[in-house]
Amino acid sequence: MGKTRSMLIPFGLAGVGVLGLAGWSAWVGRKAEEMVPADGRFVDVDGASLHIVELGPKDATGPAIVMIHGLMAQLRNFSHSLAGRMAKDHRVILVDRPGWGHSRLTGPRPDLVAQGRMIAQLIETLGLQKPLVVGHSMGGAVSLALATERPEVPGALALIAPLTQVIDAPPPVFRGLNVSPMLRAPIAWTIAVPMAVAFGKRGAEAVFAPDPVPADFATAGGGALSARSSAYQMGSFEVRMAEHAMPPLVARYGEIRVPVSILYGRQDALLDPALHGERTASEIAGATLTLVDGGHMLPLSHASETEAWLREVLARMG
Repeated sequence: MGKTRSMLIPFGLAGVGVLGLAGWSAWVGRKAEEMVPADGRFVDVDGASLHIVELGPKDATGPAIVMIHGLMAQLRNFSHSLAGRMAKDHRVILVDRPGWGHSRLTGPRPDLVAQGRMIAQLIETLGLQKPLVVGHSMGGAVSLALATERPEVPGALALIAPLTQVIDAPPPVFRGLNVSPMLRAPIAWTIAVPMAVAFGKRGAEAVFAPDPVPADFATAGGGALSARSSAYQMGSFEVRMAEHAMPPLVARYGEIRVPVSILYGRQDALLDPALHGERTASEIAGATLTLVDGGHMLPLSHASETEAWLREVLARMG
């Protein structure tokens, strides 16, 4: 009996350790949400309750602007530096993609096509007519899925450093997300949050490189929310999902008739401007590519150049 008891002690300690990590991860998640609370209201669509922030005059002339963020991000990536500039004379809608930020899933985690349909439903619910859909990084892939699935909804796409092509592996900073679905939740509730807290600054620097990370990125830019267990699980899902969702999306680029404009930073350290910018612009009829000096996080680090480019896109919309 004594031997059995001594053998069980390590398992008991391991269980206590796991429970302790899970409890601490939940506490960190609550603190992150206190640092970055919901800013707007919620709109129900099929499969999710989307958190949105509405800026600018509702009666503004010209197209409304819908902004869709990327992987491990949320809508404050746009409100930090860019959205207020555009909201001076346009209605601007910022949205936390399903499963991100403060948006809540009410169904299964959605792939690119399902997210595109959700954004289309949001646009219709808000009564927006042919808006300019702005997609950053993974939000660019969602925007392209919207244009293929519901081409009558957007007036044009403005893609900022978008994911547009099949890649062999996620960028190094996101490779820790590339785990099997069976391991996703256990990792999310044990080591993911401590790793995010310990190495979050280094990860942010890799995403922004070569541009500096804004001092207030954790709060005003929403960065703190990426340290939650839910963010790890959604990020892991999207990294694996993109492997299967991108090939059929790329195969449909020839169908796209919505005007598409692409903006890339020449020094983007996350996604290759030649692959995701030049190649994609050549595959979509009438698409244009603009290159500026800068890294991946152009809406935060190069807001002036991004605003000027967006206003050129709006001018071409008439």
